[in-house]
Amino acid sequence: MKNPPPDVMSPYYVHLSDNTGQIYVSKALRDENYADWVEEMTNSHFAKNKISFFDDTISILEEGSSELLLWNSCNTMVKGWLTVALMEKEICNNVKHAKTARI
Repeated sequence: MKNPPPDVMSPYYVHLSDNTGQIYVSKALRDENYADWVEEMTNSHFAKNKISFFDDTISILEEGSSELLLWNSCNTMVKGWLTVALMEKEICNNVKHAKTARI
């Protein structure tokens, strides 16, 4: 039996080239450029169809949900993208220990 093709429009879809070390912003996050930095992060993650992990459109799933593994995988990927997003060390540490990627 053949597996169905992946749904590339699903927020749970992870492309083979995606990895937690990818950098999607060109400016380091500082107090004075927060709005610009968030705009750049939002645009890049909207393009990757992962914006729902930032804006909490997709909430954390219940234990036992059939999609929990997919949710955890994508949430971890997005958190990884945030931690390499040219943040100050203190901010980065807070993101690493957050339960979700919501900003």
